[in-house]
Amino acid sequence: MNEFIITATRSMKEYAARVADYVVADPRFREIAEGINRVDILNTERFADGEMEVSISEPVRGKEVVLFASSCARNNAGLAVEEAKAELYHAVDALKRAQAAKITVFEPFISCSRSDRTTRRNSIGLWMHFKILASLGVRHIVTYQLHSNKSVSMLDPTICTIDNIPVLNLLNRYLCDTYVQSMQVLTEEVRPNWAFCSVDAGGEKFTKEFANAFRAAVMVAHKERDYSKANTVESINILSAEPVEGKTIWIVDDMIDTAGSVESLIRALQPLRPKEINIIAPHAIFSPPAPQRLNKLAEEKLLNRIIVADTVSASPFPGIVPRIEIVPSAKLSAGIIRILTLNESLSKMLSPFDAEKYLKTPSLFNT
Repeated sequence: MNEFIITATRSMKEYAARVADYVVADPRFREIAEGINRVDILNTERFADGEMEVSISEPVRGKEVVLFASSCARNNAGLAVEEAKAELYHAVDALKRAQAAKITVFEPFISCSRSDRTTRRNSIGLWMHFKILASLGVRHIVTYQLHSNKSVSMLDPTICTIDNIPVLNLLNRYLCDTYVQSMQVLTEEVRPNWAFCSVDAGGEKFTKEFANAFRAAVMVAHKERDYSKANTVESINILSAEPVEGKTIWIVDDMIDTAGSVESLIRALQPLRPKEINIIAPHAIFSPPAPQRLNKLAEEKLLNRIIVADTVSASPFPGIVPRIEIVPSAKLSAGIIRILTLNESLSKMLSPFDAEKYLKTPSLFNT
């Protein structure tokens, strides 16, 4: 096992510290435990004209570095997108100049992941992000639940590899532990009365993975979008093989940004008389006017709860009325680092989740 350290830009210091605590708790890392947590070794300074410089307070020569970062607008440091992204690039450059043996960038949520296709004369933000990181010397990128699986093909694997880890199993474990808990509930309540609904046709595969885990019903919202405007939905048609009335609906999306899609979908579902409507998503961005939209849905008794992972920020979501449940991901991130450091297989994290197997042997999917 090569010597490695865990550090972070300002946007992810609190998260990275929790990850490091989980890593050093593993007896296999006892010999190098004191050297792993180096979250605070990056120092960011601004010149009078606004330019940035990142320096490193400790030697990293010959060490493998896992660098946690986030460029999302909602981060614990309160940084703007441009500043957070620039700091990441500066940090990579500083680590490379300090002769780190290998740099792995761990971005739980890559904020530019939706800028991944050419539909007009446009830039492709994700491609630029990957290209900049690879050209600066990053040799491995780890992230959770990219907006599109095809995005991994933007990277040349001979230069920089990427692991796109699904958050599916983490959220499914949470559903099992919190709302299912027993085989009796799974067979008598969940399978006949739950349904998982995608926000659009593109999310059908992701939604089916949730539904298959519990052997529950699948619904697909066929969404007509106006691509001349961002975050704009024209109309929604609900496709379902079973009646919606009386069911507990889980709307599945990879992220909640302005909440425009889920608001339109919830209002389209309400006339079908479901028992309750919930939202489950890996990434909680909540750009304005998401709080206002979600508040209004809750006040009208149309939205029951929201379940999200803390891939964006572990901070509370002030001003949002619906019950928001945050699923911690730091332990999962630590498990990924342990696996990669020990050159073990990630297949356990990529395999489909089965609620029945999990309820019978909960340790099966533990990391």
